Amino acid sequence: MTLGCPKNRVDSEVMLGTLKHRGYTLVQEASEAQVIVVNTCAFIGPAKQESVDSILEMAELKKSGSCSTLVVTGCLSQRYGEELAKEMPEVDHFLGTSAYAQIGDLLAAEASPRQVIPDPDYIHDADTPRINSMPKYTAYLKVSEGCDNACAFCIIPTLRGGQRSRTIEDIVIEAQRLADSGVQELNLVAQDLTAYGHDLPGRPKLHDLLKALVKVDVRWIRLHYAYPRVFPDELIEVMAAEPKIARYLDMPVQHVSDKLLLSMKRGRNSEFLKGLLTKLRERVPGLVMRTSLIVGLPGETEEDFEMLKEFVKTQRFERLGVFQYSDEEGTAAYDLPDKVPQKIIERRWREVMAIQKRINREQNKKLVGKRLEVLVEGPAPETEHLLVGRHQGQAPEIDGLVYINDGLAYPGELVTVEVTEAHDYDLVARVVERPDPKQRQHVARDAHPAPVPVVPAPRPVTRLE
Repeated sequence: MTLGCPKNRVDSEVMLGTLKHRGYTLVQEASEAQVIVVNTCAFIGPAKQESVDSILEMAELKKSGSCSTLVVTGCLSQRYGEELAKEMPEVDHFLGTSAYAQIGDLLAAEASPRQVIPDPDYIHDADTPRINSMPKYTAYLKVSEGCDNACAFCIIPTLRGGQRSRTIEDIVIEAQRLADSGVQELNLVAQDLTAYGHDLPGRPKLHDLLKALVKVDVRWIRLHYAYPRVFPDELIEVMAAEPKIARYLDMPVQHVSDKLLLSMKRGRNSEFLKGLLTKLRERVPGLVMRTSLIVGLPGETEEDFEMLKEFVKTQRFERLGVFQYSDEEGTAAYDLPDKVPQKIIERRWREVMAIQKRINREQNKKLVGKRLEVLVEGPAPETEHLLVGRHQGQAPEIDGLVYINDGLAYPGELVTVEVTEAHDYDLVARVVERPDPKQRQHVARDAHPAPVPVVPAPRPVTRLE
């Protein structure tokens, strides 16, 4: 069971690969498993609660299921290992964020330690066993681990340690192996993607990595968690020039008030952020921007919040997520004065999300009648539409979808569609062009034995976020 971010998913995939290498067999139902691993998140309060609830839920299967060994890994173990060991006797082992690759040795040993929580200093490489848990045509590719920033609201450097970048050569080897397995979409992830390489000999940059990755036989390379502090022109030039780099950028800006950016320790002011956003829009036509914001940081006044709302209205981000500030012990923000009451935080969150919802709807309506390249994911469950996919401006798991109600395609196939309907987050479209059969070498036909025919659907699709 994997909780939290895609970076955590990659860690889980390494554990899956490691255990398969040791002879374990993966089962689809937790009730059938002899060993259950819960890979936890501890970024903010709600994530911690979800992790605890999930551990307790899985612990019940030691009574009613086949489970004999329960392992808890990840950020919650790293942060609260000793406390969890005292409070949860039903858990057999706790592994920290740098110990996940040791899970095979842990389970194989006759007398294993209950806690393995070293200081965070590990990152896997291309030769580390890994099983991609995403659909065959898409995968996350972790290029570095840890973070050297000191954002006041963030506990991640404490949980994940300082930045450890993988070499370009090692990343390319893993990327090529993923491509050989049928992956068409590589989603690059890190705690701070744009800081990639500063800790390596020769100090390679993200744009150097991208120039190497575009030689790999994939269709889209997507950039996630691109911290805006360092964003050189060379990176923008590569994004604009290379067709394999998806016109999509996930860049968390967090706020626009200079006072709050300073107290957050973000390293840049609002003038820099606005200038960077303008430069990106001008130089990378068609760029879909995703960002994240925080409301309710200690000291955020109504004036600061009005500035934030105006910023959202002006910038018109295509994708936007909003966090409610969580007061986390061990962070600099925990000791800041002028805490914002929770009711006010929730009200501010609702206001920003309402603004963004209107923006989403307006932007989606402009796509009606347009043609888009869509990566088909397969049948659309629980809707009137039978196929679902994503265009390059829609990242897996976090963004909207394209529902297809006219045409046919294989899961994993890239098709051209025409948009026929627009909704708050999703689109409805029809297939107008499929690739030549000779170009379908990556299509995951084993996931679906025949093209999926689709009939028109009379009712629109709605989606909650």
